[in-house]
Amino acid sequence: MNNKKSISAQQQSALLSLLKDRFNKNSTRHKGVKWADVQTRLEAHPAKLWSLNEMERTGGEPDVVDFDKKTGACIFYDCSAESPKERRSLCYDLEALASRKEHKPANSARELAAEMGIELLTEEQYRKLQQLGKFDMKTSSWVQTPPGIRKLGGALFCDRRYDTVFLYHNGAESYYAARGFRGLLRV
Repeated sequence: MNNKKSISAQQQSALLSLLKDRFNKNSTRHKGVKWADVQTRLEAHPAKLWSLNEMERTGGEPDVVDFDKKTGACIFYDCSAESPKERRSLCYDLEALASRKEHKPANSARELAAEMGIELLTEEQYRKLQQLGKFDMKTSSWVQTPPGIRKLGGALFCDRRYDTVFLYHNGAESYYAARGFRGLLRV
């Protein structure tokens, strides 16, 4: 394993404790899933702990939102109330970042997600998250964009306003202090 993408035993222990506490405090997010099953899965896939730690470190507050009965995978989403703080002010992807001539953001949502070993939520996944609580009441989050829209220069993002989840479009090269991205990790 690449040391750059691993965490110490002490960090693993702290992360597992934090995840367990969050899991227990938010049982409505994962009805029918038991922490013992999640912990067993995490222990069987220790390389995924680095990605979960990155989700946590950047403000995502990852939590289990689903359990794939076919594969046994636990599915974690970023469950922070607002778009993760350390993942804002990003354009959509590397192509969009390269197209900016000035005032370039530090990175793009898709590149940072890939570096973290996670995926951007799809619109469907974002809407599923919103059924578990009220998220992005003041911020917005990039979501996976269909190739046809992206080819034309656009990208999609979502937020929640007026007790409704909205899907919007913007130029992929745009970035705002209140727009970030939410990710998911299958373990």
